[in-house]
Amino acid sequence: MNVFILCTGRNGSVTFLRACQHLENFTTGHESRAKYTGPARMDYPDNHIEADNRLSWMLGKLGKKYGNNAYYVHITRDREATANSFNRRWDFKNSIIKAYTHGILMRQEDVGLEFCLDYYDTVNNNIDYFLRDKTNVMRLKLETMKEDFPKFLKWIGAEGDLKMAVKEWDYKHNPSRTRSRWELFTSILKK
Repeated sequence: MNVFILCTGRNGSVTFLRACQHLENFTTGHESRAKYTGPARMDYPDNHIEADNRLSWMLGKLGKKYGNNAYYVHITRDREATANSFNRRWDFKNSIIKAYTHGILMRQEDVGLEFCLDYYDTVNNNIDYFLRDKTNVMRLKLETMKEDFPKFLKWIGAEGDLKMAVKEWDYKHNPSRTRSRWELFTSILKK
């Protein structure tokens, strides 16, 4: 069984996988096949849990390869909190928000919260539409993950150190910095 964590990013997907690393009957990966093209992009091992926010742009490939034979988890987080987190990441080298705004929307010099909110809506709409006819779907919210994660573990028949898996939700993995260089720069300009 394969489990795919579908999300925008900036919503606990790294912590989700850290928790899953305590499982004995699954391997885990975070963007583990992102650099591949063609069939290799979807060549995940059996009994694997993968989180990759770029999968929201590869749903056709994902559906063609795994269809209704996989388990899908859609993680969401409060819209404004997610957008604000992305808004602090404009200066990251491989920033998905920069790729979306500058590459997909072709807004070369633009940055700001408006694009982060649009990204959030677009990705979640893509995922919702993809999942509309899938049987094995679980929707989880970051805000209630500590309480809901044990339901996920039961749903997939997880084995291993389940107490430690749940305990991972006591920590923030991959948190955003408090202010991006862009926010710092614009705050200086406003003075």
